[in-house]
Amino acid sequence: MFSKKMVVTVSGIFLIVCCFIWISLSSRYPEETENANIITLALVAPAQDFATRSARFVRDIWRHYFFLVAAAKENDRLKQQLSQVIENKNTCIEVELSNQRLQTFLDFKKETEDQVVAAEVVGQDPSNWFKSIIIDKGKASGVVKGMPVVIPEGIVGQVVMASAQYAKVQLMIDRNSAVDALVQRTRARGIVQGKSGDRCQFQYVLQKNDVAVGDVVISSGLDGVYPKGLRIGEVSSVVRRNAGIFQDVEVASFVDFEKLEEVLVIIRSSERHMDSK
Repeated sequence: MFSKKMVVTVSGIFLIVCCFIWISLSSRYPEETENANIITLALVAPAQDFATRSARFVRDIWRHYFFLVAAAKENDRLKQQLSQVIENKNTCIEVELSNQRLQTFLDFKKETEDQVVAAEVVGQDPSNWFKSIIIDKGKASGVVKGMPVVIPEGIVGQVVMASAQYAKVQLMIDRNSAVDALVQRTRARGIVQGKSGDRCQFQYVLQKNDVAVGDVVISSGLDGVYPKGLRIGEVSSVVRRNAGIFQDVEVASFVDFEKLEEVLVIIRSSERHMDSK
């Protein structure tokens, strides 16, 4: 009728209860029941110790569990706050850099008499054969084919195609690009053509002309595209050969074409506008 396990369990509980009762009664007659108390203590103490340790273990596990849950939630909250702080900091840095670039553009617009339109670079030619970018201004903003594109540092290139809202700009470093130019110091004239990277070749510079490394090269205004006096680059190397009438001159552009984000399109040159009157 009763299983062996149940009988053992009930017997054990009954024995412990009897021991507790005996300890309670023996406390009234300590001298007569001393030996029996020692035996009872030896039997009851381990059970009490086990029960106490078990209760403490469960309590500690329970507290530790809640502590871990709270710590995990706090950790998630702090991670979210950190991510937000990092994002806000990055946004502030980008805004500051953008403001610096725009301030430079505004200063340039104040200094020049040319009518210009600011545009943002939204794409670039992925091929290695052509060097070009796409800007977010087109015919609707007055941008048409042939207009020069610049930044305060120097010449970027010229518009070669335009739709209503966008335009394609051929960069000055493209091999098909050409700018009529002259050395600012000596007025030696030639044609700046794209070569590779941010380098250009200063073609058709006569051997007799004085050109040195470090000279600034500017637009001459004689090609009908770029207004006179726009910065192009700095002479990086000069080679004078024994044969031939031209020097081999290389020019490093002032523009970092890999970091172009905003540009200015010259809608109308004041110099050309005055000449046309």
